[in-house]
Amino acid sequence: MPAGPHVCDPLDVRAPWLFILFAACQSANAPAGGKLELVDAPKTADVAPYVARELARANADHKQLLVYVGASWCEPCTHFHEAAAKGELDATFPTLRLLVFDDDRDHEALARAGYESQLIPLFVVPAADGRATGRHIEGSVKGTAAVGEITPRLRALLDN
Repeated sequence: MPAGPHVCDPLDVRAPWLFILFAACQSANAPAGGKLELVDAPKTADVAPYVARELARANADHKQLLVYVGASWCEPCTHFHEAAAKGELDATFPTLRLLVFDDDRDHEALARAGYESQLIPLFVVPAADGRATGRHIEGSVKGTAAVGEITPRLRALLDN
């Protein structure tokens, strides 16, 4: 090593504290989120207050929130849900949180809050009061192509 002041390399084993400090700073500055989140909504008679609370929580977490209505018998719903659960959509939607409702179980409560559609899956931008806004997408093609068909429409909904 040359004479004179020593320049500390954070990867130098003689300076482990610098490496620890560097790692801590990297972790603290890492962006929040990084993956699409699926949050199963509980059965509730009054959807709007629940969605409003979840929207406030998502905003605090720097996440975008959409109400997602599907059903177990809906083929596009199951393909999309499986892809999301496996992390296949994380890179495309790293800050998205989907509040998941089941149309069979929650249909009436969702309708009272304005979450109605002709087709499912349904993705809706909620208002601050938890009620549905007019911004939504619904329906898709059957089969494995559903994920590829929903993804750009969902991206456009989030970007508007």
